[in-house]
Amino acid sequence: MTYVVTDACINCKYMDCVEVCPVDCFYEGENTVAINPEECIDCGVCEPACPTDAIIPDTVEGTEKWVELNRRLAAMWPQVSEKTEIPTDADKWADVKDKLQYLSESPGKGSSD
Repeated sequence: MTYVVTDACINCKYMDCVEVCPVDCFYEGENTVAINPEECIDCGVCEPACPTDAIIPDTVEGTEKWVELNRRLAAMWPQVSEKTEIPTDADKWADVKDKLQYLSESPGKGSSD
C-alpha cells in the first residue's frame, strides 16, 4: 500500500505532509507535491497532516490514476524533505474542487537535509 497526493493539493501546496514524512518520499512540483509510491512505507502520518485532505491511501476505489500520476511526477521532480514557501494565494485555492486542469508539471525547487 501507498499514499498518494490528489488534485486537492494543486495551487495550495501547504507541505505540512513533507515535514512529517519519516522517509522523505515527497517530490516537489511548481504548484503541488507528489509521493513516490515505491518509497512510501505506508506509515500514514502524512494523511492527517494535510489541511486540504489531498492525501489518500491507494486502497480507496479509483486511486489508480493518482498512483500512476504520483509515480510519474516523482520521477521528474526534485525530492523535498523540508517545507518550502507556500503559494501566497494557497488559502484561496483550498476549497476549489477538480483542480487537475491547473497542474503544472514543472519541477519545484526541492530541498534536502
